[in-house]
Amino acid sequence: MIREEDLREAIAECEGARNPTSSTCIKLAAYYALLNQKFPKSSESENPDVPRYSFASMPDLTFGDSEFSKTVEEKGIGRCFPIIEETMGALEIVMPKLFNAMMRKLEEV
Repeated sequence: MIREEDLREAIAECEGARNPTSSTCIKLAAYYALLNQKFPKSSESENPDVPRYSFASMPDLTFGDSEFSKTVEEKGIGRCFPIIEETMGALEIVMPKLFNAMMRKLEEV
């Protein structure tokens, strides 16, 4: 079972790395995603500067049949967006070509 303390230690270790590698960035993104998913109340209270998003005026979304789409539809985009944003941040560092290609597609929407 994953404990909050273990996640926080792993995050501190990754953030303290002198020469972070792509592996370090991927691990850090995964640790934060796990922390936010498993312990949402504690991660929200410790990050008051992290912006919260409002999707109240967002139009109805059409979801596909993929596992990802079904999960986002079930959990709600408001709860999923911070995790997606963290993952995109890691992707920008680890795979900039893929990140840029995705951003171009989003700009065309």
